[in-house]
Amino acid sequence: MDQMVETHDCCATKDDGGDAYDLIVVGAGSAGFSASITAAEAGKRVALVGHGTIGGTCVNVGCVPSKAMIRAAEAVHGGASAARFPGIEPCTHSVDWPAVVKGTADLVGEMRHKKYIDLLPAYDNVTYIEEGPARLIEGGVAVGGRVLSAPCVLVATGSRPHMPAIAGIDGVDVLDSTALLTLPERPESIMVLGGGYIGCELAQMAARLGAKVTLVTRSRLLPGAEPEVAEALTEALRAEGIAIETGLSYASVTQGAQGVTLTIDRDGKTETLRAARLVATTGRIANSEGLGLEDLGIETDARGAIKVGPDMATSRPGVWAAGDVTDRDQFVYMAAYGAKVAINNAFGLEPMRYDNAAMPWVVFTDPQVAGVGLSEAQAKTAGYEVKTSVITLDNVPRAAAARDTRGAIKLVADAGTDRLLGGQIVAPEGSDTIQTLAMALKFGMTTKALGDTIFPYLTTVEGLKLAAQTFDKDVAKLSCCAG
Repeated sequence: MDQMVETHDCCATKDDGGDAYDLIVVGAGSAGFSASITAAEAGKRVALVGHGTIGGTCVNVGCVPSKAMIRAAEAVHGGASAARFPGIEPCTHSVDWPAVVKGTADLVGEMRHKKYIDLLPAYDNVTYIEEGPARLIEGGVAVGGRVLSAPCVLVATGSRPHMPAIAGIDGVDVLDSTALLTLPERPESIMVLGGGYIGCELAQMAARLGAKVTLVTRSRLLPGAEPEVAEALTEALRAEGIAIETGLSYASVTQGAQGVTLTIDRDGKTETLRAARLVATTGRIANSEGLGLEDLGIETDARGAIKVGPDMATSRPGVWAAGDVTDRDQFVYMAAYGAKVAINNAFGLEPMRYDNAAMPWVVFTDPQVAGVGLSEAQAKTAGYEVKTSVITLDNVPRAAAARDTRGAIKLVADAGTDRLLGGQIVAPEGSDTIQTLAMALKFGMTTKALGDTIFPYLTTVEGLKLAAQTFDKDVAKLSCCAG
């Protein structure tokens, strides 16, 4: 949506006590807290309505528990994979799944308090209200039998896992991502539906913690990623014993005494896949029901996500939205950023525009997958004359020293100006590497400038320099640190 950012000084301070506020925020996750703190620091009186568990998706059921268990699984895998180093014997760690789950839950509770609950007393002008689901009404919000009034409202109610429409699925005890991360006992085997980032992360985590895993997806793994990157990840997961079934359609699913049977259609043939438990990781849907959006003329898209402009304003004057409930990027850091954009524009503090041109994203598999900017296909669609560079990780000295050359790096640039347009990496340390490329994109670097930049030797991030040099030369013919 390419339009001018509008600023709305809709919220002149109106501290008349009671249930009258300058701003009502519905949803107490990352976006909700970001909005409340931004407004509070500007001297505004804020009502923060919980509308769900305080802390939202990330700390409770998303980023924190999943990454904690992924790290635990990495520790287990580290012992088993140590034999890649000459002279090192591998070892097998015993896994107490219930203890891992409990430890993760304890961490979630600690983080919920530290980063959310314990912050509230620091902001005297933020009133936390947890009295049940909220509904937007003319001039404010109704919650728990009360009517809160404010000239500005921000909706930040997040999202939840989406269940796929497969014949028979209503009769199956399906696990979503939340349920898998809190499952009391480890299942003998699981079948993961969905090859997006959540499916890939959880499939590998469960496999490394001792479950037999089948990952099933209609197209390919990470359909939004570069083909070279997705293929490298697919090879890595298969090498760990994960069965990956792609290029298919779901026909039906049934629950039996021994587990779940999924019937698929592929290449004109019917096949059956079986596992003890079924895990659905087929996207997320916005938590927008029951908010009264339609009554106020607030537009949503097909998945119920609230449509917002570059200023994060909805189609209803005085109502803003941020985070997973909107049609913007579903990342916790972008939720917090979007909320800050909304509040700055709502109160006329500093005109801001939602800008994701240099937004890095990460898939926490091993090897990690990360990207920023445009893919090759996106750049061509945008009208650029494109040139690309691809190197496999066996060209990166860090990978050779670590005896782990799984992965690749791909850069995309404008053939006419040499300016970098985007890039993706699949590497064990890809998540930390991608921020350097994000900074390069933010400041308009060319491939030549990136290739001429000094990088520390024996680091994964040096691979970006090598990939940039690959536009013009064969890096396999360079000595160490040459260039």
